[in-house]
Amino acid sequence: MGDWFNLIATAILTANLTHSGLAVGGLFVIRALAQFVTGPIGGMLADRFDRKWILIWSDILRFFIVLGFLLVKDESQVWLLYTLSALQLGISGIFFPTKDAILPDVVVENEIGTANALTATTWSTMLAFGAFLGGQVAGTWGIAPAIVLDALSYLLSAYFIAKIAYTQTTTKVNEPLTPKDVTQQYFQGVSYLSKHKSIFILAVQKASLMLAVSGFNDVIQVELSSKVFVVGEGGSTSLGWLYAIVGVGTGVSPIIARWITGDRERALRHAITAGYGFTLIGLMLMYPISSLGMVMTGAFFRGFGIAIIWVFSTTLLLKKLPNEVRGRVFGAEFALLTLAGAIGSGLGGWFLDAFNFTLQNLILLMGILMFTFGVYWFTNGVWGTRKLPAQ
Repeated sequence: MGDWFNLIATAILTANLTHSGLAVGGLFVIRALAQFVTGPIGGMLADRFDRKWILIWSDILRFFIVLGFLLVKDESQVWLLYTLSALQLGISGIFFPTKDAILPDVVVENEIGTANALTATTWSTMLAFGAFLGGQVAGTWGIAPAIVLDALSYLLSAYFIAKIAYTQTTTKVNEPLTPKDVTQQYFQGVSYLSKHKSIFILAVQKASLMLAVSGFNDVIQVELSSKVFVVGEGGSTSLGWLYAIVGVGTGVSPIIARWITGDRERALRHAITAGYGFTLIGLMLMYPISSLGMVMTGAFFRGFGIAIIWVFSTTLLLKKLPNEVRGRVFGAEFALLTLAGAIGSGLGGWFLDAFNFTLQNLILLMGILMFTFGVYWFTNGVWGTRKLPAQ
């Protein structure tokens, strides 16, 4: 919830200080690249040390970093905003692969699918609630309260994680990490993916979403909120609404879809294909930009489809990955998706400023990319595995 407060506050602050689509895109690029650099490191640490304490210390460090955003007052300090964003999201790059890796450690095997769906629904609920509330807070009271609440949310997160009953499942290593160890283990997740095509196809699903939709859409939503449908201070409220409706879509779809598919692998794979279809429907509804209501309806369907792809690809990975490499593979997956998001955000801002792309041009490009990646998934992830048993 706190992260959505922070995202809305920093995005609107950047837009208002710079009045540049490229600068807004640059913010999302920095946020993504920071996670790209640290994601594999997080996966490596998750396979070597106590996963619970990695999560706790990640939260504590981010509490102090986020308070630094209060120092950004004018355009000359945008560099500080970018720096703090890089630090905050760099630590998030360590947190999220560890969070994925620890999930099978705290539930039994037949609960993994349910736990993953609940985790995704919780994330989506907080996206809807946090983005809506964050937009209201930033739009009504200003950006500073949103930043303070984000910082405090990390302490609350650390408290909850500390209450988890967990016994370290990774092999305890007493030897210190050397630069050579870090370099070698950094690329082990990518090496594993290169040797296991079926795992690779699952692992690139999130990267496909980030490149085709999320990266571009981060820029589009800020532009829509700050220039087209302006509600609240600098469009903070309308931006919160747009993110919130995506959260509603991402929250309900894994529950509905899993009620239909259960944990059957073939059904999960077909559902991912349907997720691409729902996402394309959402983009088609957004394309005319005829009203805020229609854009929000499109955002709902886009979120509905994206969540199915995201959650079910993760469920399949959790079921197939051995514990000893789980952290590094999720770290590599996280690096790929953040790099793809950085490319999408950067290109979105660049196209708007340098080539005078309209927002509709960007939505059309998103649709073309999403259709292409959907065909790749169906060819390799569904048709190529058609001999799998029904159960």
